[in-house]
Amino acid sequence: MRTSQYDIVVVGGGLAGLSTAAYLAYHGKKVALLERGKLGGRAMTIQLKGYQFNFGAHAIYARDTSYLSKLEQELGLNIHWEDFTQLKAKFDMGEDTSVIPSNIGGLLQTKLLKGMDKFRFAYHMLFTTLGFEKGDPNLSIQEWIDLRKISPAVKEMMLNLATTNFFSGDPDSIPSDVFFSYYRRLFKTNIPVSFIQGGWKVLIEEFKRIIKKNGGDIIEKTKITNVLSNDSEVTEVQTKKHAYSAKEFVFAIPPEELQKLFQDSPIKSELERFTDYEPTYVMFYDVGLKKRIESDYTYIFDKDRQIFITDISYYDMEAAPPGGQLLQAVGYLSQNEIHDPLAHEEMIKRMEHFYDKHFDGWRKQLVIPRASKKPVLQAIRWSMNQRGLPTHFDKLPNVHFAGDWCQGTGQLSELSFSSAYNVSKKILTKKAAIQGV
Repeated sequence: MRTSQYDIVVVGGGLAGLSTAAYLAYHGKKVALLERGKLGGRAMTIQLKGYQFNFGAHAIYARDTSYLSKLEQELGLNIHWEDFTQLKAKFDMGEDTSVIPSNIGGLLQTKLLKGMDKFRFAYHMLFTTLGFEKGDPNLSIQEWIDLRKISPAVKEMMLNLATTNFFSGDPDSIPSDVFFSYYRRLFKTNIPVSFIQGGWKVLIEEFKRIIKKNGGDIIEKTKITNVLSNDSEVTEVQTKKHAYSAKEFVFAIPPEELQKLFQDSPIKSELERFTDYEPTYVMFYDVGLKKRIESDYTYIFDKDRQIFITDISYYDMEAAPPGGQLLQAVGYLSQNEIHDPLAHEEMIKRMEHFYDKHFDGWRKQLVIPRASKKPVLQAIRWSMNQRGLPTHFDKLPNVHFAGDWCQGTGQLSELSFSSAYNVSKKILTKKAAIQGV
């Protein structure tokens, strides 16, 4: 079997693997990035009839404090942003709409809170921002609120925010400490939501550019079948015909794949409990229109239907042909709907009715629809019984983990970027300490 030697081998070419490999290569390490399929993982962009469909929303939250912005600045990523217009984000109130109050400007204009309730909610925003309201890891956000004397309107507003940004219709499943940590970042930011021009494919190409420019190897369609380890460290990973040895290894692949590779390793038992964790499932229903349908909002959320629509092409100018429009509807799936085809069809009908209500005439302008049934939005759904995989276990000191299933900052792609960034920093610090000795 042929063997190649590297400083660091990164297994998995999704957002976490790409950003890890790029960061380490940029800092002078000899890096190999191994991906069994196509780069990007679940973050893919597909072009159909002139429309760019992204698998999953390519929104970045709290951009000015995000780990992707750190990577952009430190690595010199060439990406262009379009920032979300906060006052164009609305709640569907039945016969009316209202601004979502995720900052002071939205709070002043929202119709969901009136009089003293606006001041009461502003109090919670301030105390969350300052870190005085941190939640409790043993209480869901529903339980945390129920234990406090909070006015009904403010209580409903907090629960609406929970379901809006955690892709869950069940506030009883959302840990209160995760809720407050998430909103602390969002309340502090000047840029709540941003979109990358050109979608995920632009970011993927930039990571590839950095890796190759700095001498890294990207090896696609390479499936790792075996991990060799002794009692204290991993020595190499193997395909059927090739072995890759290194001093450090980063695995940016989901827990169920990790479990298979580490069956005979010292961390087998530590990984086992994460393989049974439920992902976050949603349904996407994108529609490409030949002519724009103008609206007063670019994001509309209906908490009763558990559906929201985003006008992707308003922010990503490359998402639709000139004069056209790309809209994306996202519907939350309950546990009993995830594997039910009839529930999926019913969800599509609800999404179409929601399109009818807020983008009247879309059916006449329809060029191409794309429905993604049961896609995984996040590999581990953070809930009262599920938390992220640690990025490191002491039993194998040269092995690290990164991805949106790992412990880190934020949710969704921010978990991938933050875990990758922290793992990369840890490896570089470790190497510097060894060299200093």
